Amino acid sequence: MSNPIEDRDLGSSRDCPVVDGKHQIQHVRPRTADVGGIPVNRVLPSRQRRLVGAWCFLDHAGPSVFKGDSRGLRVGPHPHIGLQTFTWMIEGEILHRDSQGNQQVIRPGQVNLMTAGRGISHTEESVPGETHLHAAQLWIALPEADRRTVPRFDHYPELPSWEEQGVTFTLLTGELDGRRAPTLAFSPLVGVDLFSRGQSTLRLSLREDFEYGVLPLVGELGIEGESFAVNELAYLGRGREDVTLSLPAGGRAILIGGEPLDEEILIWWNFVGHSKAEIAEAQRDWEAGAERFGSITDYDGEALMPPPLPWKL
Repeated sequence: MSNPIEDRDLGSSRDCPVVDGKHQIQHVRPRTADVGGIPVNRVLPSRQRRLVGAWCFLDHAGPSVFKGDSRGLRVGPHPHIGLQTFTWMIEGEILHRDSQGNQQVIRPGQVNLMTAGRGISHTEESVPGETHLHAAQLWIALPEADRRTVPRFDHYPELPSWEEQGVTFTLLTGELDGRRAPTLAFSPLVGVDLFSRGQSTLRLSLREDFEYGVLPLVGELGIEGESFAVNELAYLGRGREDVTLSLPAGGRAILIGGEPLDEEILIWWNFVGHSKAEIAEAQRDWEAGAERFGSITDYDGEALMPPPLPWKL
């Protein structure tokens, strides 16, 4: 068994070292954050790994059970630019509202995808009476050429799903094994949910020009002799033809990957931009209540405001 790759060994490189003919794997550890009153494990971005393809943010929320007077998840109005928010629902129900007038409940097995483009605001909250929450929420950085695209919202109630090697595959975005998800994408990406009812070992074919990461959501994940705890991302890098995964009974993991985004990506608060000036402009507009981000009706709560910018222009 090889030792986990540390920051000093890999840094921000997309090419994991090859030792004795074997690709090494980077262990990316999560940190805890609070989102709308719910503790989440934040995996991306981190000091160890900022991007996997265009995937630039990954939160794993739950599994959580709300008790007593808890109203569950409540995230007040907040803005986004330059990204897509990507929510994969595993358990529970969340209501999405946005400044384009969209209202949509997302249920288990579905994806909500909001393309912020030049600017949008939204809210998220557990539906009344809901007592459970288990979801993965990710952001996808828009390429510079598409960063000011028209905002939109898409809901995907049905996604390609199939059984193979004892595992249920759900293709969330992109292509895999000749199948294609309907999910809107602006750069070459893939996202797959893997669920194993019994103990399973499976081999996945990979694209050598993609970089990949695998995150265990339920149960410890084995990858080529190494173990990864729940919420510990296995960064596989690029240059692989395949990878072998071992899941326990009831285990679940999410595979994300994509063509490396060779552009400068900056993340501050809820903004993704290609320059500090772009992000500063968005923050000023939100704080001033500019028409750019619109407004949201029927949400009972205050809007979220950003902390001061960490730099001066």
